[in-house]
Order: sequence, then structure tokens, then C-alpha cells
Amino acid sequence: MTSTRTAEELRQDLTGGLAEAIAVKGYAATTIADIVMHARVSKRTFYEHFADKEACLMALYEQGCGQLLAVVRSAAGEGGRPWKEMINNGVTAYLGALERMPAVTRTLLVEIQAAGPKAFRLRQQMQRRFADALVEVVEGARAADPAIPALSPLLAIALVGGVHEMMLQVSDPYTGAGPSWTSLTPAVDELVYAILTNPWRESGGMIGRTDELQD
Repeated sequence: MTSTRTAEELRQDLTGGLAEAIAVKGYAATTIADIVMHARVSKRTFYEHFADKEACLMALYEQGCGQLLAVVRSAAGEGGRPWKEMINNGVTAYLGALERMPAVTRTLLVEIQAAGPKAFRLRQQMQRRFADALVEVVEGARAADPAIPALSPLLAIALVGGVHEMMLQVSDPYTGAGPSWTSLTPAVDELVYAILTNPWRESGGMIGRTDELQD
């Protein structure tokens, strides 16, 4: 019965249905019938909320990224604490959240990259939002240790992309084979620490400058 669900709950169920279908057969092979089966609604209800499968995918991706961003910002907290603690808290929360929603993780890491121009542009926007969050965390950390160089938006994007590639290299999002995401926390921490404490950046290396990303 769909009558007891609000419009927002139905949208959440539909994007969740898409995530479940993608986890089983991938985005390309997923049909509207698959989505509504997992969401337990009719096709008519689907089209009342989304124009097509792509629109549902974009909503799923935005929802997943929004949840992750909220988790990271909450875990990192406000500045003033030891900077390594802030970084570790943010990394641990990010990887832990991904681990708790495996059906969505495949969409975030893999499927969105091959879903067409609109999805590509949305992914760019979301990656920049993650990079902005990382810059914010570092700025908070600099309150406790001003010696840490500011993190440029461009380098933050490189860090976000590097973490994603690290995850794809050690684990298979299609099958779930490989170590848990949270087991990567020490390696991700090490990557962030290495970037933030690299003396070459303090000496004026190009990638350490606060360059602006082009829209």
C-alpha cells in the first residue's frame, strides 16, 4: 500500500529500490519494473515522482552524497581539537557510512561514472562538495595547529579522487569481495597526513597554492 507513505518517503523508497536493483544487476540492466518491485509501488507511482530511470539515479546519488557529507562534518566537529584526531574522525565516519550502505556504495563509486553527461556533471558537483568539506576540516584543524598549510580546492579534489581509487583497488564493489572499507582508515589517514605535512607545499609548490577550481 502506497497510501500510507508520504511523497518524501515514496521518493526515498524509489531511490532505495534503484540502489537495491543496481546491487543485483547493475544500472544499465535495471528496469523501472525492477525499481518498483524493490520499492513495492506501481509504475504509475514511479512516474509521479521521477521522469525516468536517470532522474531516479541522480536523486539516489545526491541523497547518498548528502548523507556522507553530513556524517563527515558531524564527525570532524568544530576546530580546536588535535588536527590528527579531527582528520581521523572524519575519515572513519566516511568509510563507516559507506560500509553501512553497500547497496548505495556501488552507485556512488562505480555506476554514476558511466551514466551519461548529466550524471557526470552531477558527480563533478558532488566531488567538489566533498572537497569543500575536506577544506573546511583542514581549516578547523589549522585552528589547533596554524603551521599546517591551507588545503587548496584543487588538491582537495585530488585527495577525494585518490581515496575513491584506493577503495576500488582493494575491494570489488560488484561482489563485495575484499577488505572492509573501515580497514582502509589507517591508509587514508596516512595519505591525508602526508599531503598536509609535505614541506614542498609550504615552500610554494604549485599544487599547494589556493587555486580556484573553474566551474
